[in-house]
Amino acid sequence: MIVCHNYRKRHLDNVVEIKDLKKTFKSFFGKHRVDAVKGITFNVHEGEIFGLLGPNGSGKTTTIKLLLGLLFPTSGSISLMNHSASSMKSHKFIGYLPEESYLYRFLNADEILHFYGKLFSISRNDRKKKIDELISLVGLEKSRKRQLKGYSKGMMRRIGIAQALINDPEFIILDEPTSGLDPIGTREVKDLIMMLKDKGKTVLLCSHLLADVEDVCNRIAIMYEGSLECLGEVSELLTDLDSCDIVLNKYDEKLNKRILAMAKEENITCEISSPRRKLEDLFLEIVNKNKNQ
Repeated sequence: MIVCHNYRKRHLDNVVEIKDLKKTFKSFFGKHRVDAVKGITFNVHEGEIFGLLGPNGSGKTTTIKLLLGLLFPTSGSISLMNHSASSMKSHKFIGYLPEESYLYRFLNADEILHFYGKLFSISRNDRKKKIDELISLVGLEKSRKRQLKGYSKGMMRRIGIAQALINDPEFIILDEPTSGLDPIGTREVKDLIMMLKDKGKTVLLCSHLLADVEDVCNRIAIMYEGSLECLGEVSELLTDLDSCDIVLNKYDEKLNKRILAMAKEENITCEISSPRRKLEDLFLEIVNKNKNQ
């Protein structure tokens, strides 16, 4: 397993602590066994955005269900905010956006958030204030009175995020939060995740869109077939210590030739190219430019 440690992080409290966690599913007669999670160990630090990655069947969903107390571990331990993940005490600290939001489609945005606010025993006045804030935050002001059955997939993700935040949770699990969103919506959700971090929230992010994970996550864990194969800070894991980049503030043909000649003398492979922008940045620039005209 690849592990990168940053020892400056050790003073932070752990919101999630997972140690030697195993989950085995058995058939009805106990003959067939599937080891969905195979003795994984990692922590999620307070105030960080942590990415949990892996292909389908890697054990991510099982790990999330264990975190939520929906499954019980076969062995090992899992705690959240110093409480057992299966304890009711831990549930009030969690906000959860599943990959598919199973919300009552005959209700509108206001009604669904009032419903979940009542489940958390939030007073009516506080609910109204919180709902106005969340609907504005996820950009559904114009659609708040429309029934959810008339929402697009992207709009369902937005109301799902609002539902996950209704109880002002300390720890937020977001499973594919940008699924179904256009590039503008994706950027807004990423900005929202960063804002949650700035407010001191801790976020566990699961996504198949690796560029999104790279943009927002402090640390990541990569699972494969139930095992933890990689754990560490994104910046450290992606840094290639055997190569370097030299950035010039202007293009100079003569200087480029000198650099190439020096590299050749030292038998060093050198490549000079102009920097590329992200397609997402170009798309957003064009859209925003036309919006402002």
